[in-house]
Amino acid sequence: MSMNQDNTDHLITPEQAVTLAGLFRERVLRTPECEAYRHYDDLTETWKSLTWGEAGQQAARWQAAFAAENLDAGDRVAVITQNCPEWVMFDQGALANGLVVVPLYTQDRAENTAYILQDAGVKVLLIGTQEHWDALRPVWDQLDFLQRVVALSHIDTGVDADPRLITVGEWLPDSAELQHFEADRKALATIVYTSGTTGRPKGVMLSHHNILTNACACLKVVSIGSTELFLSFLPLSHTLERTAGYYLPMMAGSAVAYNRSIPQLGEDLLAVRPTVLVSVPRIFERVYNKIQAGLVEKSPVAQTLFRLAVDVGWQRFEYQQGRAGWSPKLLLWPLLEKIVASKVMEKLGGRMKLAVVGGAPLPYGVAKLFIGLGLPMIQGYGLTETSPVISVNPIENNDPRGVGCLLDGVEARIGDKDELLARGPNVMLGYWNNEQATRDIIDADGWLHTGDKARIDAGQIYITGRIKEIIVLANGEKVPPADMEMAICLDGLFEQAMVIGDSRPFLTAILVLDPDQIRALTQELGLDAGDTRACESERVHTAVLERVSRQLSSFPGYARIVKVCCQLEPWSIEDGLITPTLKLKRNKVCERYAQQIEEMYSGH
Repeated sequence: MSMNQDNTDHLITPEQAVTLAGLFRERVLRTPECEAYRHYDDLTETWKSLTWGEAGQQAARWQAAFAAENLDAGDRVAVITQNCPEWVMFDQGALANGLVVVPLYTQDRAENTAYILQDAGVKVLLIGTQEHWDALRPVWDQLDFLQRVVALSHIDTGVDADPRLITVGEWLPDSAELQHFEADRKALATIVYTSGTTGRPKGVMLSHHNILTNACACLKVVSIGSTELFLSFLPLSHTLERTAGYYLPMMAGSAVAYNRSIPQLGEDLLAVRPTVLVSVPRIFERVYNKIQAGLVEKSPVAQTLFRLAVDVGWQRFEYQQGRAGWSPKLLLWPLLEKIVASKVMEKLGGRMKLAVVGGAPLPYGVAKLFIGLGLPMIQGYGLTETSPVISVNPIENNDPRGVGCLLDGVEARIGDKDELLARGPNVMLGYWNNEQATRDIIDADGWLHTGDKARIDAGQIYITGRIKEIIVLANGEKVPPADMEMAICLDGLFEQAMVIGDSRPFLTAILVLDPDQIRALTQELGLDAGDTRACESERVHTAVLERVSRQLSSFPGYARIVKVCCQLEPWSIEDGLITPTLKLKRNKVCERYAQQIEEMYSGH
């Protein structure tokens, strides 16, 4: 899609920016009066705005505070706080001094955080709240290398006061001027630790050039202008949010509003009314499940109207894409949009022009529903190691089954075992302190091995599976567990799922059930809904297996779940069963439920 005039006038190119700090400085100079950030102020209970000029003044204070710590260019500083303007100020103040920013997940396990801080040799750490301080307490004795810890709010340390801890109000000078730091565009800008489903996290080294060229290439595919308003809710420690929801809007001159929390996302969508949303599929999967559960309670007429709206809307989309001919059914769209589709779009704020989904596969059924209801939804693909975007679906050539076309400057080819290989200016410098891991993923010709199986058809990339995540049954049949798990979780009864069966005679699954839905199901089956052990009963297992089979009807016959283990306790980051990016740690889940797994295969 060609960029509109507004976009072209405001766009800052990588050549003009040179570095990420240069990008910010250039934006402040160009549009000082325009809105940059919006956040919710708990004290006044109102949304407050910050212009680019004001953001520049704030970032200058952070830059001066860093300078007072006597850090050298290349030293590492880390941030562990929720998305807010201060996250940006910390980042920009550090980058403006040539420092390297290490973003951390607020929900990560303490030992993981300690490992990252130690591995990166972090000197200054920003934390947000008492909760973040308390989370670090178990590992505090391992963090003696930190020279400064800055907190956004007052921290109660109890009797053990630490002279390194200071509040941001004490740390920042009253005012300062933004100082220009001459940096190399190829210099290291950030180390982002991949959450890793196995082993220790690895530090992905990204340069200013990596990120700037990636954001710019994305803007050549999607038309983002200075009038757009993003709602930021994915953590800024996630490279998708950092590149596409922070640096990209800065490059285009768009404003960003910060979501208060995931539970308040629905309220914030209505309050902020964003035009652009960067998301992971799970958010839309949850809305999808709520819609499906709500439909069951509606009248047959309402159900029919809803399905008709999705069907006609999808046909309209396919017609617009040039993949289907015109149909008289399309004449119904204005009416169906008014009485059905607009009601769903209003819950997303009513102004959404673009939803970009990445970080995990987008289920086709979910895409079909939202696109059918009129949401312009595009899927992208990439890795932290590629800054992160490799490909994205253009609005005018959007196939939700695929992950889009290659970005400008990025090359791809299919290697051994159908593995997708990528090469381009967005490919990382390597892994921090881990040359062997770098050599394992980037070959001598500069091709990065993604670990994903794919095919390329008419310029579109289609991901067909993971090389290391294929279950091979005892009879040699191969099944893709992630695809099956995604299909299972499209039934709202299932919150989380893990398929098991490697070298086993048949497939089984460990399932985490939604409390409300399992209560309704047990009542339906004539069991005591208050009995927490009800999910272990034979009748529940039979009903659950029927629901699972329904979800897997499009898979081959041998991809059938024979037995299930039902749980009510969700898998969390804290218990080490999922990563901060919500990926399953399969080995850990298998360890946790070793006894239950053996019981499912007992006698076979």
